[in-house]
Amino acid sequence: MDTWAWWLVAAVGLGIPLVVTAMPEFGMLAAGAVAAAVTSHFGGGAVAQFVVFAVVSVALIAVVRPIANRQRARRPELATGVDALRGRQAVVLERVDGSGGRIKLAGEVWSARSLDAERSFEAGEHVDVVEIDGATAVVM
Repeated sequence: MDTWAWWLVAAVGLGIPLVVTAMPEFGMLAAGAVAAAVTSHFGGGAVAQFVVFAVVSVALIAVVRPIANRQRARRPELATGVDALRGRQAVVLERVDGSGGRIKLAGEVWSARSLDAERSFEAGEHVDVVEIDGATAVVM
């Protein structure tokens, strides 16, 4: 069997753990093996094949891995649950002050309290939700 075929077998062998473990580094090593197979097919010697394998694999790991880590570390763009309620406007149903009250937020009736204990809001006023504390919306 030709050397290039062995490199392709190695690429498939490195692709299997990529699928099983979801570690992208195996895919980058597999790409290096494919590059070495191409080098072998075009007549490159054993040393050239190993150099191409090493250079392509290391280059891919050095370039792609930091990009993948940045993408994985980013917060999701879509806010859900109580995170989606922060910053929304609500309508006061019953007087809201530092000790409590009721608002209509996202189509539901919520208990609420004023962020500033001295401030109160009367029925019909629009308020902004600052945070959700348990089952109580804190408004201003």
